[in-house]
Amino acid sequence: MFTRIVKMHFKPEDVDYFIRHFDSVKEKIRNQPGCRSVILYQDKSNPDIFFTYSIWESESNLKTYRESLFFRKVWKHTKQLFLKQAEAWSVDEIVQL
Repeated sequence: MFTRIVKMHFKPEDVDYFIRHFDSVKEKIRNQPGCRSVILYQDKSNPDIFFTYSIWESESNLKTYRESLFFRKVWKHTKQLFLKQAEAWSVDEIVQL
């Protein structure tokens, strides 16, 4: 398993809209094959910055999701709200206490 972290910086006027939109798709994201969990975080010092943390069983599951029509539609819609280009990382857990 691994974690996918995506940092998104939204236009201030679009933050509430993004939250509502995310709320409408979060279950569909979570129910994608191989997705174990999806968490949305909001930065404490800048409320226009959000992070998604999703746990995936395999990179092929994430790849399949990212190639899906559902993802392409959601991402096309979401990225129109960005103030800055999103950043993304795929990371492996090394230690958990």
